[in-house]
Amino acid sequence: MFEFLKKKLKQSIEGIKKAFKEEEEEVKEETKEEITEEVEKEVEVKEEIKKEEVKKPKLLERIFKKKEKKEKPKEKPKLLFEKRLSEEEFEKFFKNLEISFLQANVAYEVIQLLKEKLKEELVDKPVKRGKVEEKILNTIKQTFEEILIQMSPQKIIDKIEENKRIGEPTKFLFLGVNGTGKTTSLAKFCKWLQDKGYSVVLSASDTFRAASIEQLEKHAKNLGVKVIKHKYGADPAAVAYDAIAYARAHNIDCVLIDSAGRQHTSKNLMDELAKLKRVAKPDFTIFVADALTGNDAVEQAKEFGKIGFDAAILAKADVDQKGGAILSVSYVSEKPILFLGVGQDYKDLEPFDKEKLIQRLIK
Repeated sequence: MFEFLKKKLKQSIEGIKKAFKEEEEEVKEETKEEITEEVEKEVEVKEEIKKEEVKKPKLLERIFKKKEKKEKPKEKPKLLFEKRLSEEEFEKFFKNLEISFLQANVAYEVIQLLKEKLKEELVDKPVKRGKVEEKILNTIKQTFEEILIQMSPQKIIDKIEENKRIGEPTKFLFLGVNGTGKTTSLAKFCKWLQDKGYSVVLSASDTFRAASIEQLEKHAKNLGVKVIKHKYGADPAAVAYDAIAYARAHNIDCVLIDSAGRQHTSKNLMDELAKLKRVAKPDFTIFVADALTGNDAVEQAKEFGKIGFDAAILAKADVDQKGGAILSVSYVSEKPILFLGVGQDYKDLEPFDKEKLIQRLIK
């Protein structure tokens, strides 16, 4: 993850460091000339003292007073220690970085925010020699810490325990476009709940896509859980209603509701999902996106955000070399990332850790 972006970021930073280094070399040359001039003046004064040594006390006093009056102490050139980046220099530096972030599928909104933060920290601000890279990376780190929202899985466990005390199952509705790994992520989440000691029933509420029910049944068989299903074309909300009723009757802790995702731009689908959500009244609505789809995942998050979701799962994060979707989905949706899909097995669901993710980028 982030291999592409890390490479491009390093190249951009090296470019700006080179500009700083060239400026330092120019300053060093100017300083060298000033030092030479100072030494020559000292030699002249000493020669004058030597020649007029016989007139010592008063002459020496006059010479040194004259020297003090004539030569005011000069300030050390600040550029030896720091550099101030002009707006023009910054724009040149950021243009390369902007292209790199776009190529890495980072949302434009995120890039603009990063630009504002970097500009605020670098333009016409003193940057100490040798601290350029550190300054840039720290700014990027702080910006991404603000962008990424993290949700602890403990929040889910707390809600399940709270519902168990009143005899209610905890309901989870999964949203996402077909092919993004929604149903597989639901199955992985089922395994995660089972590992925590909770019982689960699945609701086959995707009654539109061919073989969707069979796919869910296969996962259910592997995991040893029951699927509540109707025929294809049935009302998805009715399936969810029956699954919730079954969970209540059999004292099952959690209901995981699959849903259709034929096209996130379809008004009919959005109306169907809105009805499903009204009927099921999920405790958590989880949006699933494929990290490899880049900016399309961001557009999907915006569309499914109209239905409303509480957190996101990013599938196939382990094979995403760019990382743009992970950086963008949370910021655009203003919702936390809950898990990352990091493999093919049911156990390959990793709680999202934003600090760990940021370190992958800047180290």
